[in-house]
Amino acid sequence: MMMVLAKNGHPNGSNGNGHSNHRFNFLEKISFKLTEWIGTPISLIIHTLLFFGIFSLRRFGVTTDYILLVLTTAVSLEAIYLSIFIQMSVNRATESLEEVGEDIEDIQEDTSEEEEAHKVVIHMAKELKIIQKDLEILKKKGLI
Repeated sequence: MMMVLAKNGHPNGSNGNGHSNHRFNFLEKISFKLTEWIGTPISLIIHTLLFFGIFSLRRFGVTTDYILLVLTTAVSLEAIYLSIFIQMSVNRATESLEEVGEDIEDIQEDTSEEEEAHKVVIHMAKELKIIQKDLEILKKKGLI
C-alpha cells in the first residue's frame, strides 16, 4: 500500500503530532505576498530610502565601520531571502507549467480521439454513398 506524504513529509498533511500544517500554509501565503511585493515600485522606493537612511547615520556620529557592518549584514541577509523567494517563484512556475503540460496532453488525446472519430464518420459516409449507388443500380434494373 502506497502512502501519500504532504509537503512536510508527513502523512495527511500533519506535522507529526497529529496537527494539520496550517502554520505552513500561513507562512507560505506570507512568502507569496512578499514575493509579489518585492517586485513593485514601492519596494524599490522603500529600499532606496532604507539605504539612504543607513548612509545618513554618519551624520549622527555612527562610525563608518559600524555603518558598513550593518549594511553588509543587511544586504547579505536580503540576498539570501531574495534567492529563496526567487526559487519559490521558480517552483511555482514549474508546477504551473507541469499542470499546463498535463492539460495539453489531455487536449491532444481528446483531439486524437476526435480525429479518429472524424475518420470513421468520413469512411461511413463513403460507404453510404457506395450503398446508395448500388441501390440506384438495383432499382434501375428492377430488382427492388
